[in-house]
Amino acid sequence: MVDLMRRPRRVTVLGATGSIGRSTIDLIAGAPAGRFEVEALVANGNATALAEAARRVRAKRCVVADASAWPALKEALAGTGVVAAAGPDAVIDAASAPVDWTMAGIVGAAGLRGTLAAVEAGGIIAIANKETLVCAGPLILEAARRSGAVLLPADSEHNAIFQALDGTAPDAVERIVLTASGGPFRTWPLERMRAIRPDDALRHPVWRMGAKVTIDSATMMNKGLEVIEAARLFPLPPERIDVLVHPEAAVHGLVQYVDGSILAQMGPPDMHVPIAHTLAWPERMVVPTRRLDLAHLGKLTFELPDTERFPCLRLARAALDAGGVVPTVLNAANEIAVELFLSERLPFLGIPALVEATLERFPPASADTLEDILLADDEARAMARGLAPHFALA
Repeated sequence: MVDLMRRPRRVTVLGATGSIGRSTIDLIAGAPAGRFEVEALVANGNATALAEAARRVRAKRCVVADASAWPALKEALAGTGVVAAAGPDAVIDAASAPVDWTMAGIVGAAGLRGTLAAVEAGGIIAIANKETLVCAGPLILEAARRSGAVLLPADSEHNAIFQALDGTAPDAVERIVLTASGGPFRTWPLERMRAIRPDDALRHPVWRMGAKVTIDSATMMNKGLEVIEAARLFPLPPERIDVLVHPEAAVHGLVQYVDGSILAQMGPPDMHVPIAHTLAWPERMVVPTRRLDLAHLGKLTFELPDTERFPCLRLARAALDAGGVVPTVLNAANEIAVELFLSERLPFLGIPALVEATLERFPPASADTLEDILLADDEARAMARGLAPHFALA
């Protein structure tokens, strides 16, 4: 374990220009001089934003997955001394470089290869890309076992559970509870939900996130994926992983113990907080965020999720129970459905409908290798696109 008082913690950020990556950069840039040393920043193709981030944290290397963005990156970094690289192989090379801590923050299944490479290299891996554990959980966990990598959840809910568990033996835990804000449509009747447009769904009442995660929150697929992720991260059977809707978003996760005690982790709805917990772990670091004012908050409310209006949660649990490539298919179909919804080619309620139709038609298969998973991901995406016209907007 790195002693932060003796030398800087060497870090790499995968997904540096996304919402999670930007929050990570904020924390590193605001930390005392010499606490962190940035080995590499990786992004898809936003060369300008990546170069700006590199200047803020004095990164040694910048990589764009999109090779066509390399000239722009090279130009933006001119005179900085920062090494610029591009292409999928360069991403894997950056992810594989030995560091103390890696943020796995690339959104969607696109982050799978890079995250696996980082896990195989060892060190601490902050998992913010839930799709990696959804699609390839057993492979990631086995790679971590072989390399000695430590997987720390950076999602607010899983990080809350991690903090509340604090190394407790599984047989002392009765259940864990992931909380959900309920999104912008928590109280909307089903009939009204038929007319939801992208602008409506992107107005989350509490969190500020990227577009894909915001839509997943609105459909509650985000919570379904988190249930699958929790089953990978914590040694509990799926029936002991619950979800409660908590619109105040002050309690991020709860652990109920066999003696009846419940420990809850609370904090402001700000991703800087869970990211900072992983970035400084096992220590803690100062985070300049709004403090949770319980007197001002006044109340905490909880309710059961409605799987009739939000069937994605039900679909995710069924995919977890089915195993094999089914969680990969769930994720792939959802990514296509969200893409189509955002481009106004699929209605909001068409998202779960398209995912369910893809799950029903996709043949069962094992997920023993990365190739199995990537093949299922490709085929599920193609199948979802083929089925999409049946659910398209009139």
